[in-house]
Amino acid sequence: MSLRANEVFLDYHRYNYRLRRQENRNLAQHLPEYKDKDFNRMKNKDTIAVRCKGITKTYGTGDTQVHALSGVDLEVRTGEHMMLVGPSGSGKTTLISIIAGVLDRDGGECVVFDHDFAHMNRYEKTRYRGQNIGFVFQLFNLIPSLSAAENVAVPLLINGVRRREAIDRAREILGRVGLGNRTFSLPEELSGGQQQRVAIARAIVHNPRLIVCDEPTSALDHETGHKVMELLCQVAVGTDRVLIVVTHDARIFEFASRIAKMDDGHIISVTNTPRYISDEKKELGVSHD
Repeated sequence: MSLRANEVFLDYHRYNYRLRRQENRNLAQHLPEYKDKDFNRMKNKDTIAVRCKGITKTYGTGDTQVHALSGVDLEVRTGEHMMLVGPSGSGKTTLISIIAGVLDRDGGECVVFDHDFAHMNRYEKTRYRGQNIGFVFQLFNLIPSLSAAENVAVPLLINGVRRREAIDRAREILGRVGLGNRTFSLPEELSGGQQQRVAIARAIVHNPRLIVCDEPTSALDHETGHKVMELLCQVAVGTDRVLIVVTHDARIFEFASRIAKMDDGHIISVTNTPRYISDEKKELGVSHD
């Protein structure tokens, strides 16, 4: 995952460099501009932003073959904050990686805001992700040689924002996740929880339409995790925004509008949050008012 993420960042930089130097004008002229034009019609609260139908993904071959996803169906509407729960190995990370366009599916259909990554070339995928998607990786995938502020600024630099403006914006976001005094620190100088907050800041700094998070509170205490989820929900508010979170942390269920439960490569239930929490308490024998 870490190597893949670094490869994506390198792709971003190479592509941005080519555009700035105009060494490949034909490519720049023919790439669609996704940021605004194609989202004007995505303003209704009930519009389906993410549609997955029959998604399959298999790793390995022969005796080592693992069916990570086996015909997954899921719809997420604009304005929703969806959480994916389930045991480790149930396919949650694979599913959000396909939704975010960092992993190719084997079969089925996955459409994000009316666009299918399977119909894009490499540079179209890069541009689309860079403008519209924020991804919080479980392993953080920070660039070791860059400071916290520089790591957070990467999506802005990719999108052509001037360096000074990008760093200023990055420092502002770091302040909002409680790291205003660590903007010049390298990743190795930060704790696991601090690195996680840098990764979260990087995912939201460019105000993406889709935010996808893999265990965003796993290394955080309850208070910090609560503040981070509040920030994610603030960024993802609006009728053209979507937040999808993979989590094992029951303390943040309250931030979800719906919760999808996965097991063995399938989605076995999708329920609204109050009902899910109530059912979980019943299973555990916990009394509640």
